[in-house]
Amino acid sequence: MCGRFTLFAPAERIIRRFGLTTFPEAYVKRYNIAPSQPVLAVIHDGKENRAGFLRWGLIPSWAKDEKVGYKLINARAETLGEKRSFQEAAQKRRCLIIADGFYEWKREGNRKQPVRVQLKNGELFAMAGLWERWQSPNGEVLYTCTIVTTEANDLLRPIHHRMPVILPAEFEARWLDRSARDLSDLQPLLKPYMAEEMLVYPVSDRVNSAAYDGPDLIEPVE
Repeated sequence: MCGRFTLFAPAERIIRRFGLTTFPEAYVKRYNIAPSQPVLAVIHDGKENRAGFLRWGLIPSWAKDEKVGYKLINARAETLGEKRSFQEAAQKRRCLIIADGFYEWKREGNRKQPVRVQLKNGELFAMAGLWERWQSPNGEVLYTCTIVTTEANDLLRPIHHRMPVILPAEFEARWLDRSARDLSDLQPLLKPYMAEEMLVYPVSDRVNSAAYDGPDLIEPVE
């Protein structure tokens, strides 16, 4: 699964990497992004890639209560076309969720040791995401998202059986292509990322608190 991640790259680097012409002024470096918080995402508007913030935790357009979003922070790649919560978004509203690392928890005896996962080259990457527009009974509009997950690769399997779908750069445009509606054509994109291109290292227990968001969280610990 994916329950926390990081994005602390400079704005200029993100803009260059994803070919963005506009970028939100509210962007700040984050070291412990958690569900229900804003996440930086990229969509294609039919002409160009645009970046903006979506609330993490997808609320389907038909939902009666926004609290359902707390349960829909991840969407299983294998069943996107079967789950009512994700079907329409998977066909029409796909996005890239930008990150430079994510956290997982490895069980060691009676405790869970948090670890950070990143690409070996330290580069930014895009996680496959879905987004939705939801309007509350009082007229408030929320734009929300979920992260697509797949089975873990060989590196992460000893830690957790699921991992976020990290899209190779050459597949990002295809995932964003609004004309692609057949999910069977997109399924080949939703595979575990190459284990040999990733690394994992232990980090501080301070990451357990969603309220804490300091740069020391990405430092390795013994």
